[in-house]
Amino acid sequence: MPQGLGNLNMRIGDVLLVQGKRDHINELKQQSIVMVLDSTTDLPHSKKAPYSLAIMLGIILLGAAGILPIAVSATGGVLLMLLCSCLSWRDISRALNAQVILIIVASLALGNALLMTGGSDFLANTFVHMTEGASATIVLSSLILLMAILTNVVSNNAAAVIGTPVAISIANTLQLSPEPFVHAVLFGANMSYATPMAYQTNLLVMSAGNYKFWDFMRVGLPLILIMWLAYSWILPAFYYS
Repeated sequence: MPQGLGNLNMRIGDVLLVQGKRDHINELKQQSIVMVLDSTTDLPHSKKAPYSLAIMLGIILLGAAGILPIAVSATGGVLLMLLCSCLSWRDISRALNAQVILIIVASLALGNALLMTGGSDFLANTFVHMTEGASATIVLSSLILLMAILTNVVSNNAAAVIGTPVAISIANTLQLSPEPFVHAVLFGANMSYATPMAYQTNLLVMSAGNYKFWDFMRVGLPLILIMWLAYSWILPAFYYS
């Protein structure tokens, strides 16, 4: 082990017990390098706080009103944060994670590849063939499960894009209303619990909390099973009871 605190390499999630004067603890809070947990309700406040709040409010309002796409308003907000010294380039570089960026790009590319190569059509035709002659309840349950598996491989957005035409095609084949089948895609595509690449927030949590791939599988798979069984009962009961 390294000798001395100055030679100790700390990682994200480590907890360090610090004792000192209140002024020194408050100064540590203002640096925004670490999160100070001192059992008080005193939150760090700087002169730049009103600027950052105003910029955040502007980003939300511009995106909600449809004046600017959220990607444009958010990027502009980051630039304003830099100009107002609410953020530094060091803060931005520390927040970026190459692993997160590469996984997002790869998952989007995988979803696009399924669409461009006809993989989504193959899945649709295979699903329709395998569920031929089954009741609407079985088809809905199977569709939810298929979307739950797909969303954890290609992300929820790609799963929804792939699954919606499949759901409408199945409904037309069965001569039923497409609404419950589209809902099955909606619910299944949002069961993005079992892998980091299933949803962007999973990747952010994985990076910040230093989690492993198996951590998502261990918690996500039982949760998917519970949600799948619940939706498999709720949807048919709501539409066909």
